[in-house]
Amino acid sequence: MKGASLPIDQRYDAVVFDLLTALLDSWKLWNRAAGSDDAGLRWRKAYLGLTYGCGPYRPYEDLVRAAAEVAGLPQAAPEALLTLWGGLEPWNDVGEVVGELARRVPLGIATNCSIAMTGAAVSAVGIEFAAVCCAEEAGYYKPRPEPYLAVLKKLGTHPARTLFVAGSSADVPGATGVGMPVFWHNRAGLTFTSDKARPMIVSDTLRPLLELV
Repeated sequence: MKGASLPIDQRYDAVVFDLLTALLDSWKLWNRAAGSDDAGLRWRKAYLGLTYGCGPYRPYEDLVRAAAEVAGLPQAAPEALLTLWGGLEPWNDVGEVVGELARRVPLGIATNCSIAMTGAAVSAVGIEFAAVCCAEEAGYYKPRPEPYLAVLKKLGTHPARTLFVAGSSADVPGATGVGMPVFWHNRAGLTFTSDKARPMIVSDTLRPLLELV
């Protein structure tokens, strides 16, 4: 774990998670559908560029296909990803950590996905969430404020009392921008480059959350 020492006396009224990288290893499916880790990374970068710059919501599946074209991949790649979607798997500490958190506080999800694909992905986590909001429902993709605000409204909690668990660095300024403290679950050990906001804690495991909530 990196970052400040844990404020173990801090308590939150709810925890909101990114879905596809904070809770699930979606990267593995992208890489498999792309044919290699390098191609999968190139495809995901193209997808993120399209997502962050698209403005009002465009169908997730359309952006996945458009990103494959930008990345120079055949259209068989996005079709393979959509077919493989039911094989999403949670990170190895999700059951232990998130299962325990669910006994303590309400849990929510804010995810950049379509309604249909969000349902399948949430099912893969295997834990019940009090509130789920996807980009299609919010009308915009994160890091726009709308998805974060929508899940906060569903939970009925104050931003400062709702911990956000990010899966990507882009979620850090997005969530902090609406007043939420951020724990970055940085499984891949990526470098944080934004000068707009900082995560409270950066960790390659979810286990420190048990001391925070």
